Formats: sequence, structure tokens, C-alpha cells
Amino acid sequence: MEIAVFSTRQYDRHALQTALTGSGHRARFITDALSLESVPLAADCAAVCIFVNDRADAAVLERLSATGVRLLALRCAGTDHVDLGAARRLGIAVTRVGDYSPHSVAEHAAVLLLALVRHLPQAVSRTRDFNFALDGLVGFDLRGKTVGILGTGRIGAVFAGILRGLGCHVLGHDIVSNADFLRHDGEEVSLPELQSRCDVISLHCALNAQTRHLIDATFLSRCRIGLLLINTSRGAVVDSAAALAALEAGQLGGLAMDVYEWEAGLFFDDHHDDPVKDPALAALLAKPNVIVTGHQGFLTEQALRQISASVVESLDAFATGAVLRHAVPD
Repeated sequence: MEIAVFSTRQYDRHALQTALTGSGHRARFITDALSLESVPLAADCAAVCIFVNDRADAAVLERLSATGVRLLALRCAGTDHVDLGAARRLGIAVTRVGDYSPHSVAEHAAVLLLALVRHLPQAVSRTRDFNFALDGLVGFDLRGKTVGILGTGRIGAVFAGILRGLGCHVLGHDIVSNADFLRHDGEEVSLPELQSRCDVISLHCALNAQTRHLIDATFLSRCRIGLLLINTSRGAVVDSAAALAALEAGQLGGLAMDVYEWEAGLFFDDHHDDPVKDPALAALLAKPNVIVTGHQGFLTEQALRQISASVVESLDAFATGAVLRHAVPD
């Protein structure tokens, strides 16, 4: 079976090609994102593989269906960029990666938090210029601080374990309880309690109608002055304009994010020579207490192997008519 793999970069190509070896499937690697304009690149393919910023709305899925595509294999866990209702209507099966390393994203969140607390970007920038002055670099110990986790699933639970190792008191809020989170001495609390008690809040929730712009001006106004906010989940969970206003007002003490609500068409590529850049993101990046990475939380050798293996498993099952273990539930 031939599969069109959109939004591929060197690391995708290497990991997927290795996983596909001996499978009998053939990959057509495409650097373009999936969109109405790029659908023809999947001609004659029975399956399409996409990433987080590919577009799989009803119009795109209808065109894919017309070309004969019957499987949409996501190499990510989130499904917010896919019109699942349209896929069901068109008879396109959708699978996702539900079991790649939660440690990759949780550890990246910890790195972002530590870098923010200890002013590492400013420190590294100074020392590159042989400036070893320490003025303005005073941080604080995380030990004894209260850290809130919004979304206590697999990644959130691993992050809780890291925090406990650092000596933090860990609070969590989610719509379902997770025994793994509780095993790390996490305390499940209401959202208002999380807002009022935490020095740091880290986001590990899915993006859906309930969580889109969950972190807005009202949410932030109910948090402690000087809150540090970490986002490695989905960009649109945070209202970027509200976050910028909260930073300027001093309500937010710092922001570290690996995702951004307008990252599609921007992240995963080099834009440093482009004449026009995202003004909202530029305003955030100009703040000394803001750290942004380009959606690299997933980018570890282990996670890439697991993502690729999951995609190939779905291809094998689809080709043989077996049960799709990683099918997105109805």
C-alpha cells in the first residue's frame, strides 16, 4: 500500500522509512502541509499520514476521498485538526498515535520551567558575549513551590513525578481521575483552587471546544500575581493576546511555550529571512520572561520510533482488514 506522508522533515523521513522497512508499504514523502491545494500530491494513495498542523477539514477530506484515500493515519495524539464527523461520513478510517513516549513532552515541560525560573536564555546570551555579570538573573528554588497541572493524563502524570523529584507540591485538575497522577502524591483539586494556590501552572490537556482559550484574561486574573505558565499541550488552549496583556501588567511572571495558537504555516520551518513575521509572536518573544520553542516537545529518538511504529501498525491492520487498534473512537 502506498501512503502519502505530508509535512515531512528529515527526522520524520528517517524514522518512518526505518519502520516501513520490510512492511511492503511505500511512502511518498511530501514536505508540503496537507491542504486543499496539496491534496493532488496524494493521488493514487490509499492512505495519508499527517501531523499536527496539517489541515483535514471536511473540504480536504472530501477531496481525499474522491482520490481513493480510505485511511488517515495521524502521527500525533491530538485530533483537533481533523473533522471526524466528515471522515465517518466519507468512510475514511482515522487512526492516531496514542502511546508514544509521554516522557518526551513531560521532560520538555520541565526543561522549559527550569529555564524560565533560572533565566537560562538571558544567561546563555550574556556568556556568549563574555558577559558574566549576574545582575537580573536571580531565580528561585522550585522546592516547596506549588505547581498545578491542567490535564493529569499520561503526560501530566509523568510531569507530576518529575515535580515531586524536585520537591514541589503538585496539584492537578482534569475531568477524569488518573491513578498514576495520584501515585506521585498529586492532589486533585477544583479549577478555582488550582488557580488560587499555584505558583506555576503547566498545561497538558487536549484541545477541544471546552479548552480552546481556556487560559484567557478571566482565568489569569484569578491566578496568583507572578504566576509562571508552561504550555506544551496545544497552542490555542492559551489566548495569546490575553497572555501578552497579563505579562505586560505583571499578572504573569513568565511564560514558556512549545506551542502557539497561530503556529500553522510558521513552526517546523526556517523563517528568519522572511520579511513579514507574526507580530503577536514577535511581541511575546521580545519579552525577557518569555521562552518559545518550536513544537519540539515530542522530538526524541524514542518518541519518533514509537510514533513511526504506531503508524506502520495501523497501515498493516488496515491493509489486512484487521481491527484498527489505534482508531479514533466514534
